[in-house]
Amino acid sequence: EANMGSIASLTLAVTINGNAEEGVGGRNSTRLWGLVVGHHTSVRCVPFPLRYASEFLMQAFGLQLNMELQLASQLSEKRVLKTQTLLCDMLLRDSPTGIVTQSPSIMDLVKCDGAALYHQGRYYPLGVTPTEAQIKDIVQWLLTFHGDSTGLSTDSLADAGYPEAATLGDEVCGMAVAYITSRDFLFWFRSQTAKEIKWGGAKHHPQDKDDIFKIQPRSSFKAFLEVVKSRSLPWENAEMDAIHSLQLILRDSIRDGDGGNSKAVVEAEVRAMELHEMDELSSVAREMIRLIETATAPIFAVGVDGLINGWNAKVAELTELSIEEAMGKSLVRDVVHKESEEIAGKLLFHALKG
Repeated sequence: EANMGSIASLTLAVTINGNAEEGVGGRNSTRLWGLVVGHHTSVRCVPFPLRYASEFLMQAFGLQLNMELQLASQLSEKRVLKTQTLLCDMLLRDSPTGIVTQSPSIMDLVKCDGAALYHQGRYYPLGVTPTEAQIKDIVQWLLTFHGDSTGLSTDSLADAGYPEAATLGDEVCGMAVAYITSRDFLFWFRSQTAKEIKWGGAKHHPQDKDDIFKIQPRSSFKAFLEVVKSRSLPWENAEMDAIHSLQLILRDSIRDGDGGNSKAVVEAEVRAMELHEMDELSSVAREMIRLIETATAPIFAVGVDGLINGWNAKVAELTELSIEEAMGKSLVRDVVHKESEEIAGKLLFHALKG
């Protein structure tokens, strides 16, 4: 600090709820969001009342910031759920290619610069995407190095280990991919975002050295601007939840299809995968359970008997009905308000009939 001309300093922490940016508003944990640092060029002792008032001001700022972050997250969540509902409706009415050939498309599901469906060996690109030859190379890389997973998300293909990342240029930097089958994939792409970071002191280069014989602060504290490239905006948890949900729905759409229906996907591939069907179904079931439990959106599941068999933490928070209390209960008779039983019963009946 002496090198910066500062003799005294006061540091105040700005804290928010642990999951504020994800819209979960739990108050049991807090995390550091930022710091407010004041410097003075002479010796100065800040009186306790002033320090206390400053801390109170930071708490008030943190509360306001917390509400702003939660509101932004909830608005984003509503937008994603609305788009997801429309895409699900497309899958019920049309072939899987409808999610790229109609509007809204998969590009509207999450913020991206391009998206694509690779289905039955055919490539359906939207926006800024790799070429067909490049996407085939990416698919081969995914199957070779990430074949056991259900998808991949990264803000830098280079950092993820894709050897041909440099050939894609700055327009294709980040990628999220969902596996539908071993031959069908959903892709979302993001372009490079140059991010400026202002440092309080210049970063050292390997050739720069301080005086090794003296214990002192760093030799330079001049403002330093670093521009970080070759990286896209990160994929948010709510966006990945939406992608995974669409992935599961599209898998079901493919399985339920047959060769004589316009909604079908090639039945021959399903027969070729029959030996792996049990493992695949088990994997999907585990993924579905994980998604329901961790999603920031309220999700519950009801069986054909009308009994609740899935109830995630968000629903429990909104209804104040714990998972243990909800499981096994009748949605219509035990959970829905009496005045809404008839409407809820009709909606559930039609939903179960498809």
